[in-house]
Amino acid sequence: MGSDAPLSGPDFSQGVDDADLHEAEILLGHAAGEAVVLVRDRGMVRAFGATCTHYGGPLAEGRIFGGAIHCPWHHACFDLVTGAPHGPALAPIACWDVTIENGKIRVGEKQEQARLTAPAMAPASVVIIGGGAAGVACAETLRQDGYAGTVAIVNGEGSDPVDRPNLSKDYLAGNAPEEWVYLRTKEQLSAIGVELVRGEAASIDRDARTVKVAGGRVVGYGALVLATGADPIRLPIAGADLPHVHVLRTLEHSRAIAAAGAGKRVVVIGASFIGLEVAASLRARGADVTVVAPEPVPLARVLGDDVGAFVRRVHEAQGVAFRLGRKPVSISAEAVTLDDGALVPAEVVVMGVGVKPRLALAAAAGLALDRGVVVDQELKAARGVW
Repeated sequence: MGSDAPLSGPDFSQGVDDADLHEAEILLGHAAGEAVVLVRDRGMVRAFGATCTHYGGPLAEGRIFGGAIHCPWHHACFDLVTGAPHGPALAPIACWDVTIENGKIRVGEKQEQARLTAPAMAPASVVIIGGGAAGVACAETLRQDGYAGTVAIVNGEGSDPVDRPNLSKDYLAGNAPEEWVYLRTKEQLSAIGVELVRGEAASIDRDARTVKVAGGRVVGYGALVLATGADPIRLPIAGADLPHVHVLRTLEHSRAIAAAGAGKRVVVIGASFIGLEVAASLRARGADVTVVAPEPVPLARVLGDDVGAFVRRVHEAQGVAFRLGRKPVSISAEAVTLDDGALVPAEVVVMGVGVKPRLALAAAAGLALDRGVVVDQELKAARGVW
């Protein structure tokens, strides 16, 4: 996703004046045919790849603080010593050797990524249930930290792991191809020795240390990681389960909303980030969109009244209508009925009213629950289960 930064600026292999790089400054250039940024932090000069590994953002336009370089697009950050990612990026940025002689900064060879060795007590295998950002990050971090045992991700979403925000933004709007949505493909995971097991995890046998997958496959584990995430909420109102009523969590959901909503009359229930992103994306597909929500100002709880009012104006300028201060009480094949008796015509309805933790698998496995899975300071829920 994204593209490499174009080669521009000075050739760092030939050197630049030391005086040209100031504290907390980022200087874009290149070395050995690759775009590179030079940074100075607390007197130390370092060189890194110029492209964020999350979405290809230009690190030269980022910021230096807290011992990291921060991407300007989604605020992915990378350690200024090792290049290690600290979310939302999963992969590190490359590091180069730097020398300073006779007032010149020169970039030398690209450094080999350090190969760590996992502790001797590491489990023989790790199974991760959940193919979202947490599950994929766990698998990649295990490999980056030197774990050499078997790693498998059990993913029941019917696709390769996706970067979920894309599902309500560019992909839903029709502005990005499907390959843009994937966090990692099955092939990319396989390249680092991680197996992607497609299918819903049906049950956990903690005594036998196995996971049964829908379809009958049984996967053994030395350590189990639950990264099952959350399910979208459907309001408990009449008509919530009609076929034209959608929620958004998976690639399949996004495909269905895009296919059903283009050029249609759509009611989005909920003025959350998800709801407003869906509204904007479906407007881009020519839909007639109305947003229904109980709050008087969208996003006011998290952004405040002034910013929320601004967000509303931006959406209205693009043709989105709002029915705020109102709740839906029922849904029919033709309309959504509000609590004031008004009918809002709707050929398609999308609910963006929040999520709830996916706890059924953990509950069936006998794990302690308290509005989520109870864990200790190491995120351990039971013997061998994190």
